[in-house]
Amino acid sequence: MSARIIVVGSVNLDLVVRCDRLPLAGETVLGGAFEKHPGGKGANQALAARRLGAEVDLIASVGDDDDAVAALSLLRADDVGLDHCRVTPDAPTGVALIAVAANGENQIVVAPGANTVLSAADLPDRLDGALIGQLETPIPVLAEALNRCAGLTCLNLAPAADIPEDILAHTNLIVVNETEGQFYGFDRLFAAGGLTALTLGARGAVLFRDGKEIARAAPPPVDAHDTTGAGDCFVAALTLALAEGSEPGEALAFACRAGAASTLRAGAQPSLPTRGELERLVQGVRE
Repeated sequence: MSARIIVVGSVNLDLVVRCDRLPLAGETVLGGAFEKHPGGKGANQALAARRLGAEVDLIASVGDDDDAVAALSLLRADDVGLDHCRVTPDAPTGVALIAVAANGENQIVVAPGANTVLSAADLPDRLDGALIGQLETPIPVLAEALNRCAGLTCLNLAPAADIPEDILAHTNLIVVNETEGQFYGFDRLFAAGGLTALTLGARGAVLFRDGKEIARAAPPPVDAHDTTGAGDCFVAALTLALAEGSEPGEALAFACRAGAASTLRAGAQPSLPTRGELERLVQGVRE
């Protein structure tokens, strides 16, 4: 039976420009083709979990506009549950402005729009399954979602923001990158008492329990084309693997493979791998 995952999170439309290198502060860099892709950390994580085999529901908020149609298109195509995706006339669908360099690195600025009006009233009374949340939606909504979930809870503390201690205490799995880990302080994250995953980009990831390293994994070597959404794919894959009962080291390795596979194509969501694609990547690396 497939694992069930509920994602409380953001939906954006990504506006992407590719360039030879990322601009320095105050600098203008001429880019190439302009692209639009569905995005948002919540939507990315929901679609990633779905393509990797989970049954997924997304709780989110979008505007009553054409951008919402585009932003939800791939979620609908892959049968992500959208019964709790609110459509509001009070704000536009969120938009992310993304510059992607030739080496795959990116810079992102987000106008959250309708993501900010998501409320606890949009949550079901009970959340059955594993829960994934991030910080692109109101923190009180995440706090209430954690209270209503009896299963595994994962919080991707991105983008970095001040959060109350009780949210950390209700979280089984915290995921941060190096910058976010320094922002919160690792002693604080470890004190929450659950698992903490630290992502290291191309160097892989480390998993801690109570401040002690319990697993470390590296991604397979790939020719990265676009790293946008790779972290979201990692979060979804790690949560799914743990929800399916994988032991921590095995789950971390699976998540690193998924994150690496998501860099092979352009766009946060179009690049997300299926389970079959991930297995073929691993087989190709072994050969």
